Amino acid sequence: MSIIIRELPCFDPQKENLPRRSNFIGALSWLRAIQKCLGDSFVFALDEALMCDGSFLGRSEEFLVWGYGDDSASRFNGVVLLGSQVDPMDIQERNALRYTSFQRTLADALENERILDMQGITEALSKYYYTNENSFNGLFIAPKYQERFKRLADDAIKYHED
Repeated sequence: MSIIIRELPCFDPQKENLPRRSNFIGALSWLRAIQKCLGDSFVFALDEALMCDGSFLGRSEEFLVWGYGDDSASRFNGVVLLGSQVDPMDIQERNALRYTSFQRTLADALENERILDMQGITEALSKYYYTNENSFNGLFIAPKYQERFKRLADDAIKYHED
């Protein structure tokens, strides 16, 4: 179960800084540099998970890194831990990067929608819809998120129309 994040971390001059996204060509090289700092057990979540699986290209400057890991990851500015661990069934691996499955990423986004920029999940959900014959079949949405998902799904369908 992920944690509901109430507020985002503030910059702390006592903490180390992660590599800057703008110093890398492509999201994967940046994510590998982040993983090198945070360790192989760190599991990327939310936008970073979507970047790992190619559903979202990311932004030119990322200031936050979302994921699951132990408290040692908190020694870096910009790390937002959703929990210390995630069910192994919700973890995928690609290009030597560990990240949450699309289903888990969607659940985490809906859980933390209040503080997220939903561009990444909206773009990824749009891609899912159009590559699955204009359908969201295969996704399980918990009852408590049904209304939120309906709004997000509508935005995702319209994403490329705007």
